[in-house]
Amino acid sequence: MQENSIEKIEEVVTDDIWGAIKNFLDLGFSFGKAENEIHITIGLLLLVILSFIIASFILKWIRVLFTRKMDTSDKSKFISVFKFIKYITYIVVVFAVLSTVGINVTPFLAASAALLVGLGLALQELFQDVIAGIFIILDKSLLVGDIIEVDNKVGRIIDIKLRTTRAITRDDKIIIIPNHKFITESIYNYTQNHRTTREFVRVGVAYGSDTRKVERLLLQSIEEQKGVLKSPKPFVLFEDFGDSALVFSVLFFISDSFSEPRIKSAVRFRIDELFRENGISIPFPQRDVHLFTNKIPEEKTPSMGED
Repeated sequence: MQENSIEKIEEVVTDDIWGAIKNFLDLGFSFGKAENEIHITIGLLLLVILSFIIASFILKWIRVLFTRKMDTSDKSKFISVFKFIKYITYIVVVFAVLSTVGINVTPFLAASAALLVGLGLALQELFQDVIAGIFIILDKSLLVGDIIEVDNKVGRIIDIKLRTTRAITRDDKIIIIPNHKFITESIYNYTQNHRTTREFVRVGVAYGSDTRKVERLLLQSIEEQKGVLKSPKPFVLFEDFGDSALVFSVLFFISDSFSEPRIKSAVRFRIDELFRENGISIPFPQRDVHLFTNKIPEEKTPSMGED
């Protein structure tokens, strides 16, 4: 009797309860004919919704994993990227579910292939910029406040977005830089390692000048110059015996590379002043020009009696 009871319970569960659930899940409608017939059922819709929920949970977990150590501004930028990734994931999930339940998704993929290829080619540079922006945010290769040189222009980074980076130049103008430039091209970053940079001012003095005196004057020119660091200590290099002058450079360190032209200009003014006071002349290029003239022989003129 016990075995009969178990069999009856199994029969009720299998035929009645599960059968009713299965019938409910199979409710829906169909369209198309023969091989192209597509069945849309309640079970299929529930499966798609469940897949969306699972995919959203996984994406949220990945987003939290990547952004847990980011700043608030970087986190908001990265979240906007995940929104784009989320939409692509949902499309993949829909096609995967339809294929799993036996629906032929090949016509949909074939129809969208040409569109996706065309869209990909049209937006190729846009995708490069976005991917480069993600790399910049993740590896911190570029930070707000960095001094960079791009296309022979020096600027300070004021904003980093997913597609573009903005920098302000020394002329108080804004440069909008596509992010892929930081990946595909060589960019000078003056402050990547630290905020101090070494600069120099080159000057030539006349032959016969006291070179040690020139060295002292060059060091004196930057002793009280605002913006020049005391440590590391400035120093002077005797670079070369030039064509018209003895070439010297005074090298010094500054903490604000953005103000480098102003500081160098002030140093040059001070060098000129000290050289004038101490009788050190700055020569201009000189060339010796030698002119060689050859006397042209006169042609003999025939006389009247000559043929």
